[in-house]
Amino acid sequence: QVQLVESGGGLVQPGGSLRLSCAASGSIFSINYMGWYRRAPGKQRELVAIIFNRGRTNYADSVKGRFTISRDNAKNTVYLQMGSLKPEDTAVYYCSARVITSPRGSENDIWGQGTQVTVSS
Repeated sequence: QVQLVESGGGLVQPGGSLRLSCAASGSIFSINYMGWYRRAPGKQRELVAIIFNRGRTNYADSVKGRFTISRDNAKNTVYLQMGSLKPEDTAVYYCSARVITSPRGSENDIWGQGTQVTVSS
């Protein structure tokens, strides 16, 4: 069983910064990628940023230049540094990982429980 535990959400003023963390634990052989998604009220879930196991990253256009995703492979942890936050960044942020639990195991997509980020004055 693999679990993802997120932390770091909260209330921040426009223009402020926030850092999210997500740690994977359990029976992990390897992690292909880890990423962050978000769901704003009344909207569909969208990809925010993703980082692959060799460091390649992708970002949503709406966060490029403001958010930075990073990963500590030794700790199976991914971070999302968010800066210049806008009210439209308000959403529940979900961590996701594609995990392999054994040498011959298949890939499994794991999701965290979500953490609320609210950008408001």
